Amino acid sequence: MDLLYRCGPKELDNFIFQNLQPNEEFNEQVRKAINIICEFLKSTCFKDFTPPPPKVLKVVKGGSSGKGTALKGGSDADLVLFLNIFNGYEDQERDRGFIIQEIEKRLKECRERIRSDIEVRIEKPKWDNPRVLSFQLRSGDFTEEYIDFDVLPAFDALGHYRGGMPDPQVYIGLIDSSRGKGGQFSPCFTELQRDFIRERPTKLKSLIRLVKYWYKQLPELRSKPPKYALELLAVYAWEKDGEKTSFNMVEGFRTVLWLIQQYKNLCIFWTKYYDFQNETLKKYLHTQLQKPRPVILDPADPTGNVAEGKRWDLLAEKAAECATQECFRKPDGSMVQPWNVPLQVPWEEPYSCTIL
Repeated sequence: MDLLYRCGPKELDNFIFQNLQPNEEFNEQVRKAINIICEFLKSTCFKDFTPPPPKVLKVVKGGSSGKGTALKGGSDADLVLFLNIFNGYEDQERDRGFIIQEIEKRLKECRERIRSDIEVRIEKPKWDNPRVLSFQLRSGDFTEEYIDFDVLPAFDALGHYRGGMPDPQVYIGLIDSSRGKGGQFSPCFTELQRDFIRERPTKLKSLIRLVKYWYKQLPELRSKPPKYALELLAVYAWEKDGEKTSFNMVEGFRTVLWLIQQYKNLCIFWTKYYDFQNETLKKYLHTQLQKPRPVILDPADPTGNVAEGKRWDLLAEKAAECATQECFRKPDGSMVQPWNVPLQVPWEEPYSCTIL
């Protein structure tokens, strides 16, 4: 963190380029390894199942690697397997455990197909009905680089998604199945989560990298808000400053820190993939948006409030400390100020973020 804090405001872009951008050669090695793993999962993994074996409809890569916001020195990715044996969310919840057990068993065979200088470390699931299988890729050529992967079996709620807003019935079914456990089926919407970030300008992704680097360097905090929530705050700040392809990086970073400090008033949502036009969704969204602050709805999953139940107060203290560092001090001695982010936007405004 000291390296970041010693930067001047005009040096921040270069800091990101030099220290946060992942190594391209390592990325290429990982891409080839992941292609092998994905092909194995689709064509070989379930071949010995009692007929008819599960069919992998598609494999979607999410997480920071899928979104284009991976950090140098360690990042994450999700491999979501959409299977034909899941005909609904309940099937996914009930049967994912034995699917993960099979993937774990067969993934060990897949390691033999990957080049020898790429190490695959598989983590044993901790629960009887795990929702995820975790493994890590490391390269012998780049000892400090690694990617943590989560493999998640999922119900194909979106079907043959080709962009745009999904049918409202997709979300009505999700709401009916969630039973108050918001966000538990968010892997079903990985394509939307990925595209929501991946389509953004390169400089915004650099801001997201910077925010994630700051977040990663913090000491362990109890019940720390998820980094996905901070990614969404960065997108929100950028949108409300006019969606510029080029902007002042230090002002953008300062704005995200300011938003964290305003957590008691945060109520943010988007209407890119769901909105208020359907009466059932409208009623549900009104209920979500009236919950205690902070509220940051997952733009891909209206049941997921990614800010809920976390210690934002502790994170806000760290944000306040960061805002006093030299990287925010101008040559004349004054401190960089956040963008003039509006505090309220009407709920009905199309494709809007709202803070109330």
